[in-house]
Order: sequence, then structure tokens, then C-alpha cells
Amino acid sequence: MPVGPYPPISLPAAADSVTITDMEITTPAVEDYLMHITPQEDPILGEMETRARERHFPIVGPLVGRLLYQLVRLTGSRRILEFGSGFGYSAYWFGRASPVQFYQGDALETLKDLEGPFDIIFNDVDKHQYPEAFKKSNSLLAPGGLFISDNVLWQGQVVELEGHDENTRAILEHNRLVFENPEFFSSIIPVRDEISLSVKK
Repeated sequence: MPVGPYPPISLPAAADSVTITDMEITTPAVEDYLMHITPQEDPILGEMETRARERHFPIVGPLVGRLLYQLVRLTGSRRILEFGSGFGYSAYWFGRASPVQFYQGDALETLKDLEGPFDIIFNDVDKHQYPEAFKKSNSLLAPGGLFISDNVLWQGQVVELEGHDENTRAILEHNRLVFENPEFFSSIIPVRDEISLSVKK
């Protein structure tokens, strides 16, 4: 399956001027509603979210964080590997559901020193590394395990027909790989900047 281009998206006349930079996967009103009904019960998470806003540092946010927590509890996962933890926001959510151990260093280089299998692998490395992260994760993931990637629609840039930068091309390739690999059953969940869930058969 080719990475692109894709057929043009038909927009109503009133939206003819919409560009990719204007694209909203989830409307602000819906996002605000979801944030409003989501309880903030952990002061450490609240402090991390405030720090992220002040520093304009990207984090998965509480909506995805809660989903990660639920996935750990639903699957009973005990061994979880995260690529690219920033200052540890998503790792904290994982840690609320299961004990964690931290390694410091290049995420993909560290793989050679790790032994699988892992129940969940969460991928949030630099976007140009996404295809490599998926390929290297396959042998480390247990049957029935979850490979999860963040930012897989890249603020809508994946549907742009031309002018893809390196990061967008890498995300497109990652998405192609997770859906075409017969060892995985994959879906994309439209929350925040979208995450993919790939279950290893």
C-alpha cells in the first residue's frame, strides 16, 4: 500500500479556505467538555500539567493518560516499556497502574540491552524514528501485547497531499506498517493528537 497521495477530501464551500494548520481532529468545545468532566485527583499530575503548559512542553495529557492507565488495568500488564518519556508524565500514569523502572539514554539504543517480552510498548520517540521503533519492538512484545504510538495523525498533516516533512513521512510510514503487518491488529483512537493501538496476535 503506498504512503500517499490520498484522494482529495471534499469540503463544503464554506470550508474551502481551511488549511491543514486549521484542522481540528476534535473540536475545542468537545475537548473542553472532556477536560471539564475529567476529575483532577492527583496533585503531582496537576503540577506536571502546569509545568508543561508553562514550558510549552508536549505531554499526552490527562485524556490519554487515563486511557493508558485503563489499558494497563484491563490487560493486567506487568512489563511495560516506554520510548521517549519527556519528563515522565505518561510514565507516571503507567506507574499508577503498575511498578516502573527507568532507564536513561537513547530509547532505540537502549533496546539492545533489554530482554522481552513486554506486555505494553508505548512509543513517543522523535517522530522520524517511528518506523524503526515499531520494527525493533516486534521481537520484544509478547503475544497479545499492545504496541501504542502517540501523535499518529500529527495534527492532521497526514492527509496533506504534498509537502510532507521528515516527521510526517515517518508517521505515514509507521501507520502503514502497523496496519499492513499481519502479526498485528491495529486501530487509531481519535483522542488528543490520536494514538494507535496495535495488538500482537
